[in-house]
Amino acid sequence: MTDPDPDPSAVWRRHAGPCVLLDGFHALKHALRFGAEVPVAVTADRAGALALAEELAPDVRDAMDALLAEVPHATYASLVPRPHPTAVAALAVRPSRAANLRALAHPPRRTPVVVLDQPRNLGNAGAVIRLAAGFGATGVVTTGTLDPWHPTVVRGGAGLHFATAVERLEVGELPPGPVFALDPEGEDIRGLKLPDDALLAFGSERSGLSRELRARADHLVALPMRPQVSSYNLATSVAMTLYHWSAAGGAPHVP
Repeated sequence: MTDPDPDPSAVWRRHAGPCVLLDGFHALKHALRFGAEVPVAVTADRAGALALAEELAPDVRDAMDALLAEVPHATYASLVPRPHPTAVAALAVRPSRAANLRALAHPPRRTPVVVLDQPRNLGNAGAVIRLAAGFGATGVVTTGTLDPWHPTVVRGGAGLHFATAVERLEVGELPPGPVFALDPEGEDIRGLKLPDDALLAFGSERSGLSRELRARADHLVALPMRPQVSSYNLATSVAMTLYHWSAAGGAPHVP
């Protein structure tokens, strides 16, 4: 729903505190597709943004047409930390924590929850959320200090935070379900079937699994890796694991 104030920059500043920054055309496209409430959207090139929508996202073209307010490029650049090549930005209302917790815990869970245990890299966290949305995972949970709704994470997730439940929890607050934790000492994943209600846990890029998460794990699982190669990138590990789950029949329905 748009704000009646005719000055887009004033509307932006009024909503900037409590809202989530959608940085770029694709972030806005995904947020609209998955039902985000967007009180304000601006662009320095309205015709260009609508042409992109016509070409790449006709399903949300009318919604963008109703939302997008054109502002001078200098005004647009003053509203965002780093201008995006598409010169589009919007603010969206973050889903309620209560709603996300209900989604994460709701039985029966038909798709896994991805758990990032004390992640450090904001871009990696965003890439994981994008992967989880693509595979139809129930949600992504982080432990530790990283905020999964940090603007850099949302940018890396291309607005797909609104396609899955994203929350930060303590290990003791994780939703129910068997925990399959990725660890080099675990059982080869190729011999396992990951259940649909699994919590798929991944350690931090530097330190691996925390002691607390390892103690909570029901199964330790290892990805195949050539000797003398130390590790995979976090998002790569998540992609391999979700693909293994989906290959056993857990892939989301595609209409």
